[in-house]
Amino acid sequence: MTDTPARFAFVKAQWHADIVDRALDGFAEASPDAQTDVFDVPGAFEMPLKAQQLAKTGKYDAIICAAFVVDGGIYRHDFVAAAVVDGLMRVGLDTGVPVLSVSLTPHQYQETEHHNTIYRAHFIEKGREAARAAMALTSGST
Repeated sequence: MTDTPARFAFVKAQWHADIVDRALDGFAEASPDAQTDVFDVPGAFEMPLKAQQLAKTGKYDAIICAAFVVDGGIYRHDFVAAAVVDGLMRVGLDTGVPVLSVSLTPHQYQETEHHNTIYRAHFIEKGREAARAAMALTSGST
């Protein structure tokens, strides 16, 4: 184990960016900004490929991916959520670089201020949790 600080990549989907970006806020509260590079992708479906590209660089000790996949009343919600989580897991298993998901998939979301407030706060907490997990995984402790 070296004394070099862990390096993190944080990938954010831009669908509902006003909510998803709060995960980075929570992550930054619990980890040094200088150790984190931030990347935006159009949506959740693009996260596994970006995570794979980043993992293959060898620059990152862990990759954190954040997205908000909402139920639009059609099957696409479940399809996208499953494909994203499976893809992120595969990247981690194939590369050996931990890939953490801060992806929420609520079945009851409406674009109201009430729901937006709830999910913004939830993403902040999930970002904090991801920071703690990333640091535990990269420090050799669990």
